[in-house]
Amino acid sequence: MPGFEVFGEEEKKEILEVLETGVLFRYEFPEQRKGVWKVKSFEEKFAAYCGAKYGQAVTSGTAALKVALAVLGVGPGDEVITQSFTFVATWEAILDIGAVPIFAEVDETLNMDPADLAKKITAKTKAIIPVHMMGGAARIEEIVAIADQHKIPVIEDTAQAAGARLNGKGLGTFGKLGTFSFDAVKTMTCGEGGMIITDDENLWRQMSEYHDHGHDHVQNPGGRGGEGRSFVGFNYRMMELQGAIGLAQLAKLDSMIATQKQHKVRLKAAAAKIPGLTFRHEMDESGENATFFSFFLPTKEKALAVNEVLKAEGCGAIYFAGNTWHYYPKWEHLLGGKTLAASGWPFTSHDKRRVVYDPAALPKSAAIIDRLLVFQVPIKLSEERLTQICAALEKAAAAV
Repeated sequence: MPGFEVFGEEEKKEILEVLETGVLFRYEFPEQRKGVWKVKSFEEKFAAYCGAKYGQAVTSGTAALKVALAVLGVGPGDEVITQSFTFVATWEAILDIGAVPIFAEVDETLNMDPADLAKKITAKTKAIIPVHMMGGAARIEEIVAIADQHKIPVIEDTAQAAGARLNGKGLGTFGKLGTFSFDAVKTMTCGEGGMIITDDENLWRQMSEYHDHGHDHVQNPGGRGGEGRSFVGFNYRMMELQGAIGLAQLAKLDSMIATQKQHKVRLKAAAAKIPGLTFRHEMDESGENATFFSFFLPTKEKALAVNEVLKAEGCGAIYFAGNTWHYYPKWEHLLGGKTLAASGWPFTSHDKRRVVYDPAALPKSAAIIDRLLVFQVPIKLSEERLTQICAALEKAAAAV
């Protein structure tokens, strides 16, 4: 990780084909294009790669979540359950659509705990968004089964798990919709960009129109139809340059994952020597994309002590309990209801507070994340650097 490590002639070729047409716009201009439709091709190939029928490219993984929520009819007054360990974009999209994020505990998959999910469902729950964090599958089959009992749609946030699978089935294809991110630090990247996949043709059609100001896409993609509009939308269009990079990166995705897996095997063997260490629970280790390597120590104090040794060796791990981007108790803007809106929206409506978040509300997640250490796994990892990290892990084993 990330995919820019392997930018090369393939990306240049795809980009030049766009520049030669002079058409950067995702739709229209068929004569100038000379048959070059990069975003269309990227949508089709990415959906097929994942095992879905339809793909809708958008400007970011955050936009993918917003579009997915919109076409499911989620809005003000609704609740959407997601998890306590995720990037802020997951719940930002929920708030931005007007709904209220409800947070479930995570378990040692580092993803949504189905047992806690079941407790959080109410009559107001209109969608569930489990997140396949750091390339590893959530207990998605259990989550979907619970959702189906209540007739609630599932959106899989697969932003960090492109190319990952569970028992051979692509992540993002278990729920009603699956969303992906191709931002600058993802395993496959377009610089910015996102995708939503689905098997539901009607939802795909609505996504295609909503992400383009509600334009009637009678012919999708291509012309924008007869300019009839069934509903209002917004602008989340991916441009052709992003689609071009996405095509080149998609062709490299399996090889990038294979390389990361090789590096992770070495790291795991070194870390296994640390007394009391346990590894993240993988639902399907062969199917994860090995973007990260995660492990637990018996206590918070042990985790911090191990990381001090690693830091002293120039190989510090990520301690997510102190991370302000991905962990519920560290989201001070969410917890404090901070917003630019003078009315206090989306936390306040008509002078009444809609929701208040307690930083101590998820003790099970805290007990897990407090003991967690994580390494990013680069695609291009030199033998010298890999040896250094492994030696640091072995030194930590001796020290604790």
